[in-house]
Amino acid sequence: MFNRDYNKNPFIVIWELTRACELHCLHCRAEAQYHRHPLELTFEEGKKLIDSIYEMDNPLLVFTGGDPLMRPDVFEIASYAIKKGIRVSMTPSATPNVTKEAIEKAKKIGLSRWAFSLDGPTASIHDHFRGTSGSFDLTMQSIQHIHDLELPLQINTVVSRYNLDQLEEMVKLVEKLNCVLWSVFFLVPTGRGKESDMISAVEHEKVFRWLYEVSKRVPFDIKTTAAQHYRRVVISEKLKEKQQNQTIRYLDALKEGATGSIDGLGRAPKGVNDGNGFVFISHIGDVYPSGLLPIKTGNIRKTPLHTIYRESPIFKQLRDPNLLKGKCGECEFRFVCGGSRSRAYALTGDYLESEPACVYIPKSLRNKENKTN
Repeated sequence: MFNRDYNKNPFIVIWELTRACELHCLHCRAEAQYHRHPLELTFEEGKKLIDSIYEMDNPLLVFTGGDPLMRPDVFEIASYAIKKGIRVSMTPSATPNVTKEAIEKAKKIGLSRWAFSLDGPTASIHDHFRGTSGSFDLTMQSIQHIHDLELPLQINTVVSRYNLDQLEEMVKLVEKLNCVLWSVFFLVPTGRGKESDMISAVEHEKVFRWLYEVSKRVPFDIKTTAAQHYRRVVISEKLKEKQQNQTIRYLDALKEGATGSIDGLGRAPKGVNDGNGFVFISHIGDVYPSGLLPIKTGNIRKTPLHTIYRESPIFKQLRDPNLLKGKCGECEFRFVCGGSRSRAYALTGDYLESEPACVYIPKSLRNKENKTN
């Protein structure tokens, strides 16, 4: 798992089982609808997809949507994957579909983890962001079911203008809810997400530094999504704390196992990015570098997943940090960070452009500036 070659196999696969969902979230990248699409992958097609995922060195598999529970065969699909030995997680929407009976059924088949979204410490903030009154209360009820059945809990939070000033309160709530992982997403303006909802580059940096300090005092793990430059902050801070030379130790960041690795993220030992260790399959079988980078690279109904992932020119470009443009292309952290390719695409139209939400000036550019001065 940890010596995985991202040129051949992904670290994590996200499968959007359906786009059907009863919520109407402001940021929804899927622009989810109330009804299932008639061309969704069938159960048999899903089994073939799972077989192909397993053959790619058995990566992590996450069922997402929409709301995965809107598919009546979701537990049969999960059971098929789990029996093959795949570690499966699910991110359902907090709707009346999340009954204690449904969670108990998932536990019996061996679902490894449930993840629920909480985007504010109060119902008013969360419900506004999720576009549905009562979502907060349903989420809290679902979390109680998870604890009653003694399942590990992951909480997902999207950082945006709506909750930026409430993050300290969010930490208190996440700790109170006894989760094992707080997954902090940084909004990318795609789908229903708007650029005006995104926090600024300076605010990203402040939140990263705050998150790192939080990570040292809370009992749960923290990981980020669409915030690859958080790795730069963590590595820099750890080097400072150890009073080591400020040269970036790529071999440590790329090769050490997740536990105790220098990145401190507790997940992949090297930076997962759009198309680089990460692949997304839509409800109708379209393949993307991620759900936030809406550039179709193929469809599993026509081309095997491993062929698309390994041979698509777009995937190959995304896995070559030397192709990055602007300051990302000159940055000494490009092999462990690389910036969010989805955010670069959303804001510039070019997935190889610099990360728009990064304030860091690479050492090489600082040296050039000093020479001209």
